[in-house]
Amino acid sequence: MNALPVLLAETVSDGGVWASVNRTFVESRWAYPLLLVLVVGNVVPLLVSFLVWAERRGSALIQDRLGPNRVGPFGLFQSFADLGKFLFKEDVTPGHVNKVLYCLAPAIAVIPPLVALAFVPYGRNVMMADVDTGILACFAVSSLHVYSVTLGGWASNSKFPLLGGVRATAQMISYEIALGVSALAVLMVAGSLRLQDVVLHQADGWTVHGETLGAWSRFLDWNVVKQPIGAIVFLIAGFAETNRHPFDMPEAESELAAGYHTEYSSMKFALFFLGEYAAMIVVSALFTTLYLGGWTLFGLEDVLADWVRSSAPEAGWINWAQVVEGVLHSGIFFTKTLALLFVFIWVRWTLPRFRYDQLMRLGWMRLLPLSLAWLALTAVGVGILR
Repeated sequence: MNALPVLLAETVSDGGVWASVNRTFVESRWAYPLLLVLVVGNVVPLLVSFLVWAERRGSALIQDRLGPNRVGPFGLFQSFADLGKFLFKEDVTPGHVNKVLYCLAPAIAVIPPLVALAFVPYGRNVMMADVDTGILACFAVSSLHVYSVTLGGWASNSKFPLLGGVRATAQMISYEIALGVSALAVLMVAGSLRLQDVVLHQADGWTVHGETLGAWSRFLDWNVVKQPIGAIVFLIAGFAETNRHPFDMPEAESELAAGYHTEYSSMKFALFFLGEYAAMIVVSALFTTLYLGGWTLFGLEDVLADWVRSSAPEAGWINWAQVVEGVLHSGIFFTKTLALLFVFIWVRWTLPRFRYDQLMRLGWMRLLPLSLAWLALTAVGVGILR
């Protein structure tokens, strides 16, 4: 009975993320692949279904409507009903499209955001890929999302989808520069490209003669306080990167009939939908990591960790102390992330859409110079303090 775990354990190297995560949570390395599949394959789609419900209910509250209230209590099962509809609708592929690229585009919409989430630390020992260049890897993978929109518009071989794809390409490339420059200022202060180091750099708090000034000083150590201009630029650029209102020019129903996914139906359209919300989760998770202290909360995470270590059982093949600590840290992280996702929903149903010339002017003539100036100011400050 024990031959399979031993055989699988021998096939995995002793170093790297596989070994570190499994030493943290379990002593049998065969359990981690199952955990990874469960997290990536189920948590994100479930969170997307919750976001769809929250957006519908939130928009109804803002517009003084009821919103979905028929399927389940408070309409909670409406997203699952929509999924059933997408599964059973006819999958129509127009005859005039480039079939290979047409089918590839929805897959590209989903894969990069899911892969990018692997580089984000959800707790002290909860991460899928703890690499020294985590932020670069995350940006490199998430930037591939633009290909899904571009290919979807191009492969449809139709006027309005093509216009939506062209708009998306220019918009996402333009705002990606400001987003990267604003994040660079945070990395300069932290002195590391590793996202876990960025989180820990915000957890120390202000100290006098080696003593922390208290929980309030830990809040002042968050980058949203130390880097307010960079945080604002990053958040605005994040809205544009995810094609969300007021930057939803690639879709713009009043102009492009739905934009790059006009020719898509059934599950292919659902994948575009899933990719958009997954990209929102990535931006919110990165903002939480870079500016809101990640999985830390004014030292509460250390207090909880000490309590868990003192009360968790030691017997068994599962390290319960580390499991509970990981759940607590992840809970803190996802609470902050959900708060940012609410901001995405709030802004969509509050602000009007930009014109395209206003959108490009904001990116190139406002945000980019502002982010570069803030980066230079940060460099001078870091040079003086060090």
